[in-house]
Amino acid sequence: MTFLKKLFLILINNHDKAFLDSKDPYSRYSDEKLVKQIVADNDTMLFGKLYDRYAQMVYNKCYGFAKSEDEAEDLTQDVFLQLFIKLRTFKGKSKFSTWLYSFTYNFCVNYVNRNKQRKIQYNSVQVENSEYKLTQEVSDESLFEMKTDKLKKAMELIAVEDKSILLLKYQDGASIKELVDLMEIGESAVKMRLKRAKERLLEIYKTLE
Repeated sequence: MTFLKKLFLILINNHDKAFLDSKDPYSRYSDEKLVKQIVADNDTMLFGKLYDRYAQMVYNKCYGFAKSEDEAEDLTQDVFLQLFIKLRTFKGKSKFSTWLYSFTYNFCVNYVNRNKQRKIQYNSVQVENSEYKLTQEVSDESLFEMKTDKLKKAMELIAVEDKSILLLKYQDGASIKELVDLMEIGESAVKMRLKRAKERLLEIYKTLE
């Protein structure tokens, strides 16, 4: 862990408990208002409030890309370190929670892709030569009918980019409009990526026992 990260964690984890109790004037702030105040004052102590609200959520997302709890914890701290630096890029086009989900996913995708020894694609089933070819568009209903254990395994085998957009849409409930804003691509491109991700997921799912 770098000195910068250690210093940052000390700042956000050692805030005065009285500052966080029920009398805290910021406790009723919306995420968006809190972010605006943090950016305006560059306040690491106030950023601790945001950390407290979302640390568990970010950890849960990171754990889906990590190979251990320790790795997920390191990823979580890296996400928050980068979040403090990039917080001013939040423009309020979507809910902060949705924006943070996307931020976390993108960070994890980049992390996985940088680590060539762990690159998920190396372990992916080669669906191009699969005997299972889709004859019609994959419906949302077909995803919901998948068995949980097989679906979880299939999600680990698809490309991280596909996993990211599927989790954003179906786990975190991001709308198409929110995905357009988060991914900064057109609506038709978002729908095409979703369609292809669902197709790849279903093809891999069908190869599993």
